[in-house]
Amino acid sequence: MASTKQQTVGSVTLKGSADLIKEYLGTYYYGINSILYQRGIYPPEMFDPAEHFGITVYMTTNEGLKSFLKSILEQIQDWICEKKMRKVSLIISNASTKEVLERWDFKIDYECDENGSSIGNGKTVGRKDLKLIQKEIRDVLRQISASISFLPLLDCLCTFDFHVYTNHGSEVPEEWDETKPCFIANAQELSLRTFSTSLHKVGTRVIYKAE
Repeated sequence: MASTKQQTVGSVTLKGSADLIKEYLGTYYYGINSILYQRGIYPPEMFDPAEHFGITVYMTTNEGLKSFLKSILEQIQDWICEKKMRKVSLIISNASTKEVLERWDFKIDYECDENGSSIGNGKTVGRKDLKLIQKEIRDVLRQISASISFLPLLDCLCTFDFHVYTNHGSEVPEEWDETKPCFIANAQELSLRTFSTSLHKVGTRVIYKAE
């Protein structure tokens, strides 16, 4: 019994792993909010600074945006727990021409088959310490913040949308529309750091239109 407790101290459950990914993507204003702020999709006065994962991030204060992100990312969390989620993309487009200028891909791989261990109540628990997971997420968020120095300036009014990729046959909310993959002309790609909870691995990359 003592050995089992020692192995699971500081680790995360399957749902906890999905929670961490959801937080990174933006329900609590981390990854997605950082991109929307850094890329100027919304005016800076719609964001307030706050400290999360040991760094300063900018969180939206707009209730409409918060509600929209919450609905999207809660559905994503459910699919992650059910192993139905493969990738989510944040699409940034020219508001006038609808041309896609930038795409942020968050690819999710499932590691729990190799790295998960089961405890007495039947929950799947990862083997990685929570502090190490948070450090890896912090490193990715720092890269997102630094990306503004080399990504092309978005000098037009822009809009954003999400494309969500699930397994075939996954039940999709009625209000969601099917869409075709989006491609960027004259594109360049930058891969950021990967973080792992030992149950899920998330890779982040940005594809952008070169000047």
